[in-house]
Amino acid sequence: MIIARSPLRLSLGGGGTDLPSYYREHEGFLIAAAIDKYVYITIHQTFITDLIIKYSSMERVASIEDVKHPILREALKLVGIQETNLEITSMADIPTGTGLGSSGSFTTAVLKALHTLRKNIIQPDELAAQACEIEIDRLGEPIGKQDQYIAAFGGITCFRFLSNDQVEVTPVKLSSHTLHDLEDNLVLFFTGFTRLASSILKDQDSRSCKKDPEMLDNLHFTKRVGLESKEALELGDLRRFAELMHLHWERKRCRSPGMSNAAIDRWYELARSNGALGGKLVGAGGGGFLLLYTEEKTRLRKALLEAGLKEVRWRFDFQGTTVISQI
Repeated sequence: MIIARSPLRLSLGGGGTDLPSYYREHEGFLIAAAIDKYVYITIHQTFITDLIIKYSSMERVASIEDVKHPILREALKLVGIQETNLEITSMADIPTGTGLGSSGSFTTAVLKALHTLRKNIIQPDELAAQACEIEIDRLGEPIGKQDQYIAAFGGITCFRFLSNDQVEVTPVKLSSHTLHDLEDNLVLFFTGFTRLASSILKDQDSRSCKKDPEMLDNLHFTKRVGLESKEALELGDLRRFAELMHLHWERKRCRSPGMSNAAIDRWYELARSNGALGGKLVGAGGGGFLLLYTEEKTRLRKALLEAGLKEVRWRFDFQGTTVISQI
């Protein structure tokens, strides 16, 4: 049995500039952080000839071409798996549709497990590139590359998306003191809303392709905020980083319809009035998790818990996608 896991992620600045429709013209930049909430994939060789796949549904098929789950089917084909006497199961610490990049984590974990089955050695950059090939090129999803890359590499990492489709990967240079304060002062609350990121990203992608001035101006601004956030983090100026989170969210809300709603706006203002120096909705928008920076955690937690939100406690992950068991 092989068990692979891949971390979920938090976007810390520049999100949205990782879509091909933007970076192929203007280059993209963002900061993301992997966290200790994971997607797990197990592969077990069986004594039957059918391929058994378990996720939110269950499939039992005679051939790889018959697999309905698109990512699993394409991953099996890309790695060159031909045998069908396999049982593949997925599990996750956080449900899909919550803005933490679960699709990219799922894809990288599947690929890592399959390459391990084939005894292939695969480095993080190649793993991320293959995950992007499956989701963006083969399946045509209107998504960016950050989820696959931060899942593969882990850590608190800067990604520069070049016009030739190459990705430059650089860890953020944080002091130990800044790292610990950042981890302690960022809090994560579930709004209760789930959504499909593709429905929101499709609008951004379409408008970027059409060179819509308002959308491009928004994304240019977001990229500048990402670069300034990197500088603030490396200087240890976490209050400035929190201010930039707030600026990012205020501009991001204007990007596409459905980015926020009345309840999310109300919770965000409640957080701001109870010690949050900055924050934003993680992911494409429309639901999922509110990420907030505060130096008054007790006060903020009390206000948001009383408002009905659920906190998820977490830590940073510095391993990226890895095999945690091979028997």
